[in-house]
Amino acid sequence: MTSSSFTSATKRAFTLVEIMIVVVIIALIIALAVPYFAKIRIRSQDNTVLNNIRQLASASSQYFLNNGVAVVDIDQLVGANNYIKSLNPVAGEVYPAIYTQGSTITVTGIGGVRTITYAP
Repeated sequence: MTSSSFTSATKRAFTLVEIMIVVVIIALIIALAVPYFAKIRIRSQDNTVLNNIRQLASASSQYFLNNGVAVVDIDQLVGANNYIKSLNPVAGEVYPAIYTQGSTITVTGIGGVRTITYAP
C-alpha cells in the first residue's frame, strides 16, 4: 500500500472526537426536550380531568333538574344508561362520590400530587 492510498482511506472515516461531539449534542437535545414533554403530559392530564369535571357538573345539574333533588351519587351519573357513559381516570385521580347542587367539585390525586377544584 502506498502512502497516498493510506491517507485517502483515513480521511473518509469519522474520528473518535467527532463521534463524541455528536453524542454530546444529542444528549443536550434530549436533556432540553424531556422536561418540556413532561410539562405537556401534565398539562394534558389536567385538561382531561377538568373536562371530566365539567361533564360531571353538567350531568349533576341535569339530574338535579330532572329529579328535583339537591344531592346525587356518582353511580347515578356514570353508567351505561346514565348521563355519562363512562368516566376513565387518566392520572390516578379520585373523583368525589357525592355531588351537591351549587357546590364546588374537587378532584384529588391527579398524578399522585395535584388537585383541581371546579366551581360550576
